[in-house]
Amino acid sequence: MADALTIQPDLEFIREVTENSGGDLKKCMQCATCSAVCSLSTESRPFPRQQVLKAQWGMSEQLTGDPAIWLCHDCGDCTARCPRGARPSAVMDALRMAAIRRLAFPRFMGSMIGRRENGAIMFLFSALLLLSVAKLPAFHTAARPLIFADMFPVSRLEMFFYIVSAFVVLVLAISAARFIKELRSAGARGAILPSLLPALIEIFLHRRFAGCEAGKVRRWGHLGVLFGFIGLATASTVLGVEMHLGWMVTPMPLLYPLKMIANLCAVVFAVGVSILIWNRLADREKRVGSSFCDWYFLSLLGGIGLTGILSETLRLAQSPDWMYSIYYIHLSLVLTLFLSTPYSKFVHFLYRTIAMAATWQESKSTGRVQLAAGGPDAALPEGPGLPHAIGMRS
Repeated sequence: MADALTIQPDLEFIREVTENSGGDLKKCMQCATCSAVCSLSTESRPFPRQQVLKAQWGMSEQLTGDPAIWLCHDCGDCTARCPRGARPSAVMDALRMAAIRRLAFPRFMGSMIGRRENGAIMFLFSALLLLSVAKLPAFHTAARPLIFADMFPVSRLEMFFYIVSAFVVLVLAISAARFIKELRSAGARGAILPSLLPALIEIFLHRRFAGCEAGKVRRWGHLGVLFGFIGLATASTVLGVEMHLGWMVTPMPLLYPLKMIANLCAVVFAVGVSILIWNRLADREKRVGSSFCDWYFLSLLGGIGLTGILSETLRLAQSPDWMYSIYYIHLSLVLTLFLSTPYSKFVHFLYRTIAMAATWQESKSTGRVQLAAGGPDAALPEGPGLPHAIGMRS
């Protein structure tokens, strides 16, 4: 006799997914075209069909800990082939945003930052925080060139960002612990630490993206942003160490090796962001279906790249009327990105790494990615459509 499965649909979750790029959720008729074209899908674990069906039924608890939503790299092949225009990749993106909000610490921040009306508030909050370390009005003498330290002394700025970084790391650690707990509940039992290195290598090389048809261009945008950001962060860290040791005083000469590397990384970063923005604007489906979170994240990245390059250009031109104000905007955008990291698309890097590591051994032994492993995932309603209250499992 079939076991009865009582479904308690999370209607708020359905509404949230529908609003965040999953507006075509009801169009899905479970034809499985998406699973047929997706390289992550297996016969027993039809991806992303399984996750879309759960979203239709409002099964939020099962989806929060499902590693599959993070293993998906949003190549867009499923959306390109969908006969109903249901945009499965957009639904997956909405599921990731919903998971971020549920895993966030504190939770109200996850909901607050994802809302359109709060985007400007976050930037203004960051700008006001920076005023606490600014020296106003900016002081300089005619005996030396203008430098940004006239307005933001290096010692104050470093200490400020150390405190902010410590806060962000703490929040990320708590969110990661919540995510691992959800993964274990969903049946992902693989050891995470031993698999971190191969998972990171896979992410850095974007090898899975290379096999996609619809997302080939976006792969280069992702790589540009990833390596450009890592290069800039590394250069800033090395510069900080050199300054503490007394080996360097800013601003660095243009031909100083570290400066040249930083400038190259800034160009790579800017090109990567430009590719991502152009790709989204050029694709009508992506342009129409993009959520506020998508544009918020891209706008932050684009603003940081643009104001960073402008800041250096204006400093070299010794333009006091503009260099300090543009640099202030640049720092405000950087701080906004830092503070919103645990609650924006930036945190994809953390959750995707953990999900890949937790399923790495299984994927190597079977030759396919482990999308789910028993646990609550076994409880799945059958057939298309939104819930009526009860589903049956044979």
